[in-house]
Amino acid sequence: MEIEVNPANYQFFAALGSETRLNIIQLLSEGPRNISQLAESLNISSAIVTRHINALAEAGIIATRSVTGKRGRQKLCALDADRVLLLFPINKVAPHNARQLSIPVGQFVAHNVHPTCGLASRENLIGICDDPRYFSDPDRTQAAVVWFASGWVEYSIPSYLFTQGKVQALELSFEICSEYPGYNENWPSDIHFYLNGKLAGVWTSPGDFGGKSGIYTPAWWQHGTKYGLLKTLRITQKGSFLDGTSLSPLTISQLEFPYNKDLSFRIAAPENAKNPGGVNLFGRGFGNYDQNLEVRVSYDT
Repeated sequence: MEIEVNPANYQFFAALGSETRLNIIQLLSEGPRNISQLAESLNISSAIVTRHINALAEAGIIATRSVTGKRGRQKLCALDADRVLLLFPINKVAPHNARQLSIPVGQFVAHNVHPTCGLASRENLIGICDDPRYFSDPDRTQAAVVWFASGWVEYSIPSYLFTQGKVQALELSFEICSEYPGYNENWPSDIHFYLNGKLAGVWTSPGDFGGKSGIYTPAWWQHGTKYGLLKTLRITQKGSFLDGTSLSPLTISQLEFPYNKDLSFRIAAPENAKNPGGVNLFGRGFGNYDQNLEVRVSYDT
């Protein structure tokens, strides 16, 4: 369920602005209940519960249906949404002192991966699962999800992004998680990030997520992993950061930006890591975030 943060959706946000309604949602997370059961659990009247239920139903948070009970017809209530994605009205146009680029996750220029591994587009699998040879298939550029148990994939960031002025910061945003046969939400993986061969840092993914479908994951996909976590790697004059947390001392000044040489970005899951848990990388049309590998370069004003 996607909700844009704007006045037109005030009813949705207002529906959550009540402790009683939040308690109702908590109760319904345990399973459907009728009005009388909710009233008894909350120690309030059925009439008050009905008003709260109507507000939650109008907001699309719960669904109700009439069923036959011991004392005639009853209204049975159940949650109608298991997650909500808030879409903030952010201006996605880069300012004059920044440039940005979207790279499909299948558009890697080099790789060295080991099973379990594979690629899939929005429509179908690309090649055969667990056969690394298909990472060289020309159709790999159509991939919306890429996974491997160990190894690496490397992307090329065009040099023209770095010629507008002195680079102040480089930002890379991507949806990512561990890789386990099927899925395992408690499966840590030490994922390494390299820029031009220099280690920008290591992040430990907590698991491989497949218990629920991703918001954008196509219905035909039944291969375990459904979504990842959105992470933002930012390299500045002060060091490298992941989601604002210091990751390494590598600074933007330590990276070289020759006029005609692209910048390499490698995502790796070494076999000899403390937590050798693999990688799943999601692109547009897969997972919980409708985006590719997003690159943004900022310059000194």
